[in-house]
Amino acid sequence: MTAAEALEAGRANDTLAQYQTAYEKSWVAKDLRLVRNAKPLWSKLGTLLALPFIGLDLWTNQLFGFSLFGTLGHGEPDFATLRKAADSTKIAYPKPDGTLTFDRLSSVFLSNTNHTEDQPVHLVLADPAIPISLNLPEYAEPAQRYCPAGVYEVVEEAPASSSEAVGQIKVPRFQINAQNCVHCKTCDIKDPSQNITWITPEGGGGPNYTNM
Repeated sequence: MTAAEALEAGRANDTLAQYQTAYEKSWVAKDLRLVRNAKPLWSKLGTLLALPFIGLDLWTNQLFGFSLFGTLGHGEPDFATLRKAADSTKIAYPKPDGTLTFDRLSSVFLSNTNHTEDQPVHLVLADPAIPISLNLPEYAEPAQRYCPAGVYEVVEEAPASSSEAVGQIKVPRFQINAQNCVHCKTCDIKDPSQNITWITPEGGGGPNYTNM
């Protein structure tokens, strides 16, 4: 409604400051406030121990309008919790069976995501060198795995000159397939170097879940 009212008033190129106020008064904010402690409790206590406390917190919030725990914090930002590759065990995932599990690109197809091919990439790197120079050796470049749409790839390429390519080790290159992006913003949140920023793409492109 806030955006619609601004458009009806002929506003353009200004800040929609009323949106935050409207959100805070909405049922969305109320519902999200009820579950604000679920993830912190889960992170601190583990799944089994946290579940009864989460249920108790939701019950007291719903009936009495307050939480026994107040508002718990997460302790540190999500990107800071990522373990380095050397401290982690590589997971061998089974191939998707096409019945219960599916490959990422098939799921992207179902999302009907679309971006104009010639528009500027809406996933901006503060430093284009960081994915290969830092994230790859330290974290095995996690964007390849945490992105649900296969937007990020590390591609092994031979040197540009064919004469140099003979006997040479292939060079890794960070590739962004922005056309696949479903706008989950996981990369903006989870990148360990905080090097990726999601910005609004041109023309309102993105996923279009027609059956939802």
